[in-house]
Amino acid sequence: MPARKISHRPSRLPRLLGLLAFLLAACHTGNSPQMAGSSKQPIYIADPQISARQLEAMGRQLFFEPGLSASGRQSCASCHDPAHAYGPANGQSVQMGGLDGQAQGNRAVPSLRYLQQLPPFSEHYRDNDGNDSEDAGPTGGLTWDGRAASLHQQAAIPLLASNEMANDSPEQVIAHLQRSPSAAAFSKLFGPQIFRDSKLAFSRLVLALEVFQQNPAEFYPYDSKYDEWLRGKAVLSAQELRGLKVFNDPDKGNCASCHLSQRQEDGSFPAFTDFGLIALGVPRNRELAINHDGTYFDLGLCGPLRQDMQQAEYCGLFRTPSLRNVASRKVFFHNGAFHDLRQVLEFYASRDTEPGKWYPHRTDGSVALFDDLPLPYQANINRDPPFGGKPGQPPAFGPEDIDDMLAFLQTLNDADVASRQH
Repeated sequence: MPARKISHRPSRLPRLLGLLAFLLAACHTGNSPQMAGSSKQPIYIADPQISARQLEAMGRQLFFEPGLSASGRQSCASCHDPAHAYGPANGQSVQMGGLDGQAQGNRAVPSLRYLQQLPPFSEHYRDNDGNDSEDAGPTGGLTWDGRAASLHQQAAIPLLASNEMANDSPEQVIAHLQRSPSAAAFSKLFGPQIFRDSKLAFSRLVLALEVFQQNPAEFYPYDSKYDEWLRGKAVLSAQELRGLKVFNDPDKGNCASCHLSQRQEDGSFPAFTDFGLIALGVPRNRELAINHDGTYFDLGLCGPLRQDMQQAEYCGLFRTPSLRNVASRKVFFHNGAFHDLRQVLEFYASRDTEPGKWYPHRTDGSVALFDDLPLPYQANINRDPPFGGKPGQPPAFGPEDIDDMLAFLQTLNDADVASRQH
């Protein structure tokens, strides 16, 4: 919610047509895109006119295929449920996976919706839609730490993670695929010899998943009540309008500084994120098994899952998620520390004015501020409004403001999500 040091607007230019043109051209010419898991071998396809629709259908089937996992029981949809805006269906801080389904994840599972405008990670992001002299700092990339440059790369991560789908190599993924119910459809699309080259087959598998996740109706429908209000086809209630006002107010919620709420200059609808990375000082989630080790800290951009940005100034930074469908979620922040949206708003309002409410007390009675980030990195924590107050001062906004913002955030639920809540 609070602003980073320099706010920005990521490019709002559509990427879908360019992506599909690039990927399909690669398929037709026999050249694989230079991404993770790609191959210089010619692609084996039964039909040289393979279409985006066919790739999407294949990706949809693979997204729901538990046979891709080492356990044979977990698919992409196990954690990214379409009935829950492609986020988790339950309120667990992190999801379970692994060979026996009992390995706990390290981070909360995000929604896969509204990622189509996400730029690749940049350490020094400059907005090409406006004043490109402004350095917005670390921005973009998929996953909480931005380490995946594309959906193609992101799709490979859970397939190979030991606490997710638990394959130890792309070759093992393809061996499982070849024995799965999806094998026949996969070889029909890409040719009967596709399984002879496991690296190539893996590239085509994640390609299909990538194309599926570009389906507008599934992954960026822009059909919430708020979208209809922007179109002039719906009316927000007085309470929803008050909530929007607090949300936008730079002296109160200041949410729109990172969760952009207005239509952009090119007319595109807001994604309710600037895709930037920011340190919020979220309390440590002691329910996570990995946090039972008191020396372990998830430092986001500077590691440990990401290894290429290990500068002290980046420790504790995580990517700002979209707030679309946030009112339907049951778990919040990268570590899943909170399970109630009202509590999230209360944290923003009083993190600094009432720290004892959010952080543990030491034996001497003092508050262990920002207990999930080592002291040398706590200077990275954002202090912009609504943060920045002193202990004992009034919170940045009160209970009535929270009621109003909760009402407004309900308007960001997509139509399919909203219909299931009534």
